[in-house]
Amino acid sequence: MAGVSKQKQKLLIMEQLFNQRTDESHAITGNQLIDILGAMGIKAERKTIYDDIATLCDAGLNIETTKIGHSNAYYMGERLFTDEELKALANAVASSKYLTIKRSNEIIKKLQTLTSEYHAPGLRRSIHNENRTKTQSDAVYRAVDVLQEAILSDRCAEFTCTDNSGEKKKGGKRAEERVTISPYQIVWECERYYVICWCEKQQKICRYRAERLTDIAVGSEKRHPLTEEEERELRRLKSGGELGEGTSEVLKIQFIDSLTEAVCEKFGDKVQMHREKDGCFTIEAEVKLSPNFWGWLFGLGDGAKILAPQYAAEIAGERLKKLSQIYAEG
Repeated sequence: MAGVSKQKQKLLIMEQLFNQRTDESHAITGNQLIDILGAMGIKAERKTIYDDIATLCDAGLNIETTKIGHSNAYYMGERLFTDEELKALANAVASSKYLTIKRSNEIIKKLQTLTSEYHAPGLRRSIHNENRTKTQSDAVYRAVDVLQEAILSDRCAEFTCTDNSGEKKKGGKRAEERVTISPYQIVWECERYYVICWCEKQQKICRYRAERLTDIAVGSEKRHPLTEEEERELRRLKSGGELGEGTSEVLKIQFIDSLTEAVCEKFGDKVQMHREKDGCFTIEAEVKLSPNFWGWLFGLGDGAKILAPQYAAEIAGERLKKLSQIYAEG
């Protein structure tokens, strides 16, 4: 029975052989194919092999014919993805900040099965990331899946929020609470995922970084129905997520202590905060001097100030001066 079962798998095994062992530079003849199948315990003859190749072609495989000496030889021609497309996908996976190294390797290994064994190793060597910061867990990977499910099913989502303001409960633990949101849009910006949603706690449209949504789950309640004003705010936050033109610069910025949460939301939990004596702290971070950044900075009011470099502080002053003139003119 085992022999009969394997014989019935012949076409599937032939498809795998053409996918994995052939390409435009590595064709196999009918006799070679018979020998390979025979080593696997599958009987094949010259006439049936040609019929089987014709059947695979009729099923949609692009098996091309060439010559090796005086014999016909065959190889897999056009595939679902070209090698250039696979390298682009492998580069994107390897570069992705939200994928762990383990997850990236797993996905690239799957991409390798979409080309021949001769080209597959090139997908791993196609990119080298010097000092690339990768996430250490799959939390954001799972969070995005949950948010997508909630959006598609028109339901709320719930997650645990940790208070980063510095206040702690007894026992030294930071305060935590469950927060309910109505997710409406997922945005990819600066190699991070954000969700734009209605937040029940804050009673307004908010924007959260996906990797900060701990223990996220789809809720049982329907999403909050948006008013026209809330829909406008949702569109504003969505377009605000798209970076404008501008140069990148390492800025030294001073914030008041109450803005710790806002800074963590913008720059990540691992941003270095240097405490000052007057109830402030400073950070140094590379930012793009774009409308998106200026809108975020000016939204903090007098709680934030660029200290260096001087030219960036002057740009901020000039922008604020122009805004002041517009309103002064009525």
